[in-house]
Amino acid sequence: MTTDPSAAAATPITDAADALAELVAGNKRFVSGRPEHGHRVSAAAAASGGQQPHAVVVGCIDSRVPLEAIFDQTFGNICVVRSGGHVADRAVLGSVGFAVLKLGVPLIMVLGHKRCGAVQATVEAVRAGDHPGGDIGYLVDQLAPAVRQVDIEAPDAAEQAMRAHVARTVARMREIDGVAEAVRAGRVDVVGAVYDLDTGWVDLLS
Repeated sequence: MTTDPSAAAATPITDAADALAELVAGNKRFVSGRPEHGHRVSAAAAASGGQQPHAVVVGCIDSRVPLEAIFDQTFGNICVVRSGGHVADRAVLGSVGFAVLKLGVPLIMVLGHKRCGAVQATVEAVRAGDHPGGDIGYLVDQLAPAVRQVDIEAPDAAEQAMRAHVARTVARMREIDGVAEAVRAGRVDVVGAVYDLDTGWVDLLS
């Protein structure tokens, strides 16, 4: 009988630097084609009794960016919060706060990605001065401040805006009720990163 490595007991990670190192190592395994964790039902069963995740990753809904896969993390390792363009509405902020304050997560990562459709749509809307209506308009409203930080006529305006939006979201995560105190006390860290759709690499932003 083959032992499933995903189901093996592991020492919980409670330090932000160690949590970040595990995400970076998992991304290296993913890119190298040597992931440790398939999503097997035995791993789900092994983690079903409780959870002590070591990170909460805030990302986009883009179907090309499956967060557990690109960081090679198994059941119970990370909390995932996704919205279009990783827009941080109250539900997202509350979810991150819950992960930190109730589950003891030491690391928050905000992950943008290249060729983000939501950011590109916002760049085009700002350029044209044409605001979409309805709930999609809400996404545009939330992304527009980052777009206006950059030269919207530049060929790489969407790339620049995406990175600006990651930085703005990182700053907002540091202000969540209860999280801000944990960050100041050194119990929690918040980092920004960008996923490359072509290579699979995740690059941390300074």
